[in-house]
Parts: sequence; structure tokens; C-alpha cells
Amino acid sequence: MNSTGFDEQTQEALGILFEQFWVLRTEEPATYQLIREREKALKRYVSEKFGFDLIVHQHFIKLEKIPVDPKAWMGMQDFTAPQDYAFFCCGLAFTERRSVEEQFLLSDITEDIQDLYPGEFPLDWTNYQHRKSLVRALKKMTDLRIIKVVDGDIDIFAGNEEHEVLYEVTVHARYFMRSYPDDLFRYHTTEEILDIEWQRHQADARRKRVYRKLLFSPAVYRESHDDQDFAYIRNFRNRLREDLEEHTPFQLEVYKNAAMLVLPQRKQLFTLFPDQKAIMNVALHFQTYIRENMDLYTVHSLGEIKLTMAEFTQISKTVKKIYGHGWSKKYRDMPYVNVAEELLQLYKEWEMAAVEKDMGMVVLKPAIARMTGHYPADYETEVKVIDE
Repeated sequence: MNSTGFDEQTQEALGILFEQFWVLRTEEPATYQLIREREKALKRYVSEKFGFDLIVHQHFIKLEKIPVDPKAWMGMQDFTAPQDYAFFCCGLAFTERRSVEEQFLLSDITEDIQDLYPGEFPLDWTNYQHRKSLVRALKKMTDLRIIKVVDGDIDIFAGNEEHEVLYEVTVHARYFMRSYPDDLFRYHTTEEILDIEWQRHQADARRKRVYRKLLFSPAVYRESHDDQDFAYIRNFRNRLREDLEEHTPFQLEVYKNAAMLVLPQRKQLFTLFPDQKAIMNVALHFQTYIRENMDLYTVHSLGEIKLTMAEFTQISKTVKKIYGHGWSKKYRDMPYVNVAEELLQLYKEWEMAAVEKDMGMVVLKPAIARMTGHYPADYETEVKVIDE
């Protein structure tokens, strides 16, 4: 154990706090105890470096994580429309007015949501899309243990608006929402809410912004020539690297236009690029092609390559022709246009590419050149023999 009280298990506890929304004592007693025993060291570190509050409650442990810039992946991935979030929030308001372990029927909450719903048009539970949206919201509340099912199946409600389900409010319902210094109705935009967060970190806001960016982003990019956050990473890279390697399993890599945390050894706890999905082979081969043909493209001052969608698709076609023989059957048989679409979506999710709103140009970010993929030499030899 080092001087700050961080051993391998404390690192693991910190990783769990960052990966999970909360740790419920009834669901994960061993994990709860792991964190509880290391509460002091964890609280000190997350407060000093990130400005985060670690809440240790008799029923749960929760690290209140607030990003510098909210990203799409930070939302609830099961939700497919803004209405899902509206129903979810209405559901939270419903449970706020109920006692712990109080039971209620699905018809009780649907009636309440109809009254609370802020949409321009009234809800109609005979509308299939409205019911499906509510099903997604209530399933999420159940997954998060805000409510629990006593009897019934919410999926049946999607096909039958008369179906009933019996629920119960859990002890966790009161603690899902974080507290704010002022009434939420005083805020009109997400930017105002985020600005309030930094008012209590004025003295060391830069350091905390940098730590949050590094832990929450696949890569931190230099966004302009006078990007102060990136300048901080460049200037204090050795101190940051030493601290992060001491308290987390990650290593810090800093380049001219990008900085990122990498794992020397794969750990199941974390979501990593590349993972085991078949599309990753396509991505790594695409990145190899870009890396080996950099002289064909204009690299802009911030390390970005800009392509038209047609050019991106054409590269995907070329990559498929060169490497596609070893891809999974799905991508071997898939038209290259569809491969390009799926690949671009993957890169956008991992913040390795973006699409400009005005011109529709595909912007490849510097991190895309960090990883490449090649077939083993013996595999290529066997393929060549078969081809001949």
C-alpha cells in the first residue's frame, strides 16, 4: 500500500465507483464492504482531484459524478426518445410522494404521469408508442432499484393498456436525484446547472476539469491553439502520470493533439476500445490503412483529417477488399456502404470521429491513429496458399 492508502483493492473500489451509478448493499454486499472499508482514502482522493462527493449510506454507496461536457453515451442507453426521460422523471416525482415499501398499481402511476407530463399533447395510453415509452422508463426504474415488481409483467402492458402490475417503492427512491444548491426551477439550461458546479471549485477548477476529462473521455483533444485544459495536461504530464498510475490501473499517454488513459492489461471492469465485437476488427484495419497512407490526406493543425462521406465510404471499400477475407461472416457479406455506416457510428460513439453539422464532413480525430490491427504472419501465409 502506498502513502495515500491506495492498494490494488482500493484501486478496484475506485474503478467500481466510476463505472457504476451506485452500489446497493442488498445487491452487492461484498462490494459495498470493500468500498466502506476504504472510505477515508477514497473520499480524500475523489474530493481533492475531481471535486466529487462520495456518499456512504447504510443502504448504498454513490459517487456523484458530474462531467465537464455531457456526452450522448452518458445518457440511459435503453432510452430511444426524449419522452422516455420525461416519463422517467415523472416516475421519480411519483415515488417522491410515496413511503418506503408502499405498494402501488401500474394504473396509479400512469394516472399520475398523465397529470405530471409536461408535453404539449396529452398522453394516450391506447397509443402503442406511449405505452412502449412508459415500459422503457419503468424498466429502468426497476433496474436501478428505485421501484421493484411485486407481481405482474410490465412487458404485457405494451400490448394491453388494461394490464396491471403491482410495484413497491424501495428505500433507494429518495436518493436517486442529487441535491442542488437552489431550486431546479431556477435553472433554464444544462449549462447553468454545470456552471453552478464550478462555483464551488474556483480555486482548483483547472485540475479538477482535467481529471474529469481524462477519466470520462476515451481521449482528450486539443480543441484550439490556446486550449488551457490541454496545456495543463502537457505542462504537468509527469505529475499527472505518476498520480494516475499510483491511484488507478491506467497509464497516461500524451501526444501533440491528444491525451488518453490506456490499460496495460485488460480488466473486465472497464469498457475498452477495442472490445471483442467483430466490428472492432474492421475498425483496426481501417485505422491501419489511414496510418499507412497518411501522405494521401491533409492533416489539419489540430491533428484532424477531414473527409467527405463519399471518401470515407470509398476507404471502407478499399479496406474491405484488402482485409475483409478475415472478418466475421456478417461483415464479409455486408455491402461496403453499410460497413462504412456502422464503422462511422462506432467511431462517433468512441469520440474518434465526428460529422460537421454544416458541411457534413467526416472529421477523423487524432486518437484514430493510436491503434492499428494486423493479421498474424502465419494467417496471411495460409490465406495466400488457399487463394493460389
